[in-house]
Amino acid sequence: MTAVAEPNRAARRVQGVYYTLILGNTVAASFIWGINTLFLLDAGLTNLEAFAANAFFTAGMVIFEIPTGVVADTVGRRASYLLGTATLAVTTVMYWLLWLWHSPFWAWAVVSVLLGLGFTFFSGAVDAWLVDALRATEYRGTLEAVFGRAQIVGGIAMFSGSVLGGVVAQLTDLGVPFLIRAGILAVTLVVAALLMRDLGFTPERGAGPIRATRNVLRASLKYGLGDPPVRWLMLASPFTAGVGIYVFYALQPYLLELWGDEGAYSIAGLAAAILSAASIVGGAIAPFVRRRFRKRTSAILLATIASAVILVALAFTTNFWVAIVLLAGWGIASSIDDPVHRAYLNDMIPSKQRATVLSFDSLLGSAGGVVFQPILGRSADLGGYGASLLWSGLISAIATPFVLLSRAQRSPADTANEVTPAPSGSASPASSSTDAATPPSAD
Repeated sequence: MTAVAEPNRAARRVQGVYYTLILGNTVAASFIWGINTLFLLDAGLTNLEAFAANAFFTAGMVIFEIPTGVVADTVGRRASYLLGTATLAVTTVMYWLLWLWHSPFWAWAVVSVLLGLGFTFFSGAVDAWLVDALRATEYRGTLEAVFGRAQIVGGIAMFSGSVLGGVVAQLTDLGVPFLIRAGILAVTLVVAALLMRDLGFTPERGAGPIRATRNVLRASLKYGLGDPPVRWLMLASPFTAGVGIYVFYALQPYLLELWGDEGAYSIAGLAAAILSAASIVGGAIAPFVRRRFRKRTSAILLATIASAVILVALAFTTNFWVAIVLLAGWGIASSIDDPVHRAYLNDMIPSKQRATVLSFDSLLGSAGGVVFQPILGRSADLGGYGASLLWSGLISAIATPFVLLSRAQRSPADTANEVTPAPSGSASPASSSTDAATPPSAD
């Protein structure tokens, strides 16, 4: 009995640290989510420039996704996470300075790219660390359950941060939430440094950095775009994630427009707060929805189609309260998709290449944001936010055939349920930790 209990206790510790860091990161980030677009417009940017600045942020993610994913796979997931936290704290303060100085657009573009760099250190490394650690500690359960609980924790953190961010902005000014965000990130950096340890993963240290990078990239292409079910699922990301980035930020001024008071910053924060509440609901019911279908792609399809339909409905809404209901529906649909999508993808990728392949998936989503944000921002300038939401719904619907193509490959991961523990003494898919005595970490 003891041999069974210890791995379960270790797996619980892994999840505990993971949820703690999700809480810290999301509270920090969400302090500005509710007022970010208003912040950019207040700095003197037009709608086109504001969403172009966001596009430069996602361009930074496109540029740095693979290099930082390689860092996670060759140096370590913990190192990548710490670098990301430090970079985000510094660039957040730089963003506040740009607003304070009413800087020209080119300066916003440069710092936005650097913000993207900070986030790319997280993407891939976070999930890769968790999955490897769970397998190394012989976790018995579904990845959907872990990702769903993480989404609940993140939703609570997002709700708290976005509401407080809007209230703080209204009581002080639009810059203070950015300073609070930088402070929370600094605290999270210390917590991560103390608690995180790479577990179930051994970095490639034998080869030089160039050779190791080349080896990881080659293998990542093989297990990413070279693997049909993974490839088709990743090709859906530009249309769902890319549009989702725009919609999230466009809803802030759109709700203010429907409310009728452009200075009601707390209402703008309400958009992020509702989406955070929807994230809690979606994370809670995602495992239940998954169990209703034999295949994971069925749940992904349901969420994809529902999201597109709701965005089209939002485009024709003129009543504030109806928009709130639709916004909640869109958030729940998107939140059901996320844990299932991540579990499906993780189950198709070997440990050694996990961070880089996951980063590539994020890269494709960011690439969609680079393309669609300026286009949709311009459509908002010309025809209003309703027109841009209509186009958002139509574009996101394009993801549907790609999910169907992934489903058609009949990958075993599509019907998988429980996490497969790492084989004893095996280096793959989750090799033994270099420091097994160290408490496991979760990112």
